[in-house]
Amino acid sequence: MKKIIAALAGGAILAASTLAGAQAYPHKTIKIIVPFAVGGIADTFGRVVAQKLTDSWGQPVVVENKTGAGGNIGADLVAKSPADGYTLVVGNIGSHAVNPFLMKNMPYDPLRDFTPIAHLLDAEGLLVVHPDVPVKSVPELIAYAKANPGKLAYASGGMGTTSHLAGELFKSIAKVDIMHVPYKGNSPAITDVMGNQAQMIFATMPTVIQQAKSGRLRAIGTLGTTRAAATPDVPTIAESLPGFDVANWIGLFGPPHLPREIAVKLNAEVQKIMQTPEVQKRMEVEGAKFIPTTPESFAAFQKAESVKWGKAIQEAGIKQE
Repeated sequence: MKKIIAALAGGAILAASTLAGAQAYPHKTIKIIVPFAVGGIADTFGRVVAQKLTDSWGQPVVVENKTGAGGNIGADLVAKSPADGYTLVVGNIGSHAVNPFLMKNMPYDPLRDFTPIAHLLDAEGLLVVHPDVPVKSVPELIAYAKANPGKLAYASGGMGTTSHLAGELFKSIAKVDIMHVPYKGNSPAITDVMGNQAQMIFATMPTVIQQAKSGRLRAIGTLGTTRAAATPDVPTIAESLPGFDVANWIGLFGPPHLPREIAVKLNAEVQKIMQTPEVQKRMEVEGAKFIPTTPESFAAFQKAESVKWGKAIQEAGIKQE
């Protein structure tokens, strides 16, 4: 009997300590992996979330950029991390929905190997060209590309990124021959478009809007189905190329089997952060909008995006690279 009582007492102590550990989250540094280059919108708002979490929780939340393979390298690190809430990743439409349909030998399954936490934002996108390209509209670009097959090159932030997906979808629907030049991140890609090493890029609005306004790049189309508030005079690509629609979404993910209470706690904090006037104003300026979700609704959204783009890529005949 004494042994039984001792065993029960030990179990109670263990259970209490486990509960206390769960309630104490976070009690050490949290690392947020951004699998994209510094300066992009995922990096920008990943750092906003990290700083606000640090301020709110009193524990350091640090950002590390692990770039390459369209976000796969950094995302894979998190997919294989302990499910304790101390290693997270800012993923996007590429790394967490599209890449399996564009790339061979994926190191992870976006739906199986992560715990969706929160949908951070949708970023407006712009198709911009170098000013030396003799076009001022999407129809003119299509006509020029058809008259000069293989002469134009579009830059992207890497294999499987939104800029790559948008470019391949554009080529498929418009039936034009434009070369793809992948970079390790959007910033170097945009730099080379401004230098005319590549002639165009499908970029998130925050990364090119100032260059477009200054004349260093020329904006000729937006990537969504409605015109952007920040560029009301720029038509959507879909206005002249029906069927074109690319939304660049970004979200926060943890490793697989992350305890629900941690996912819910992170989600609740992200909801507060992204809806503060300061962050809302920054998103408005940079052409982005917050999408409120629960972990469960974000998971459903991610799955729907995977199905949608898998079908679209197959029907468009876009090949894996």
